[in-house]
Amino acid sequence: MIARLSGTLVEKSVTQCVIDVHGVAYRVVVPLSTFTELPEVGQPVVIHVHTHVREDAIQLFGFHVPVEREVFELMISVSGIGPKLAVNILSGIAAGELIRAVKEEDLRRLTAIPGVGRKTAERMVLELKDKAARIGWEPATGQPVTAERGGQVKEDALSALVNLGYRGAAAKEAVEKAIREAQEPQSLDRLLKQALRFLAG
Repeated sequence: MIARLSGTLVEKSVTQCVIDVHGVAYRVVVPLSTFTELPEVGQPVVIHVHTHVREDAIQLFGFHVPVEREVFELMISVSGIGPKLAVNILSGIAAGELIRAVKEEDLRRLTAIPGVGRKTAERMVLELKDKAARIGWEPATGQPVTAERGGQVKEDALSALVNLGYRGAAAKEAVEKAIREAQEPQSLDRLLKQALRFLAG
């Protein structure tokens, strides 16, 4: 399976692009959010890819950031939502706003997306709410972070504090307190700063 393409942008439109990778050209379907981030034709480009395999075709769907791909893959796990509709949805709403709407069961916002009716919106909430809870947003950067990434940030913060000379138990307590008080995923830099405040206090 192709997970990422890194090459030269050969063509682009609002729905797809073509990337040349060492002489092999790949046609990739993209949402509008990714199209707006594409460089000029002839420039280097990196696209995160979902490879969709059917009996009669193999299609590549590309995204500017990995979390867009993750949200896309969550959507196509919903009954009645195929790759084409999932791309259209991401063209009509930012990935972060979509996740928030699902978490908050905001059917009004979901049904405002072109192509999404009430039944589809209800299925999205029903089937994705628990999965969407694993995705949050880093307030420092506005970038998405998965629960897996969040766990890695916690481990990195603990390791950094121990390397600075703090005892493991104290470092762990400070990091966990910082996470609890933030009530949302943190970047490593912000998490470390907050944990250091607790340790200093």
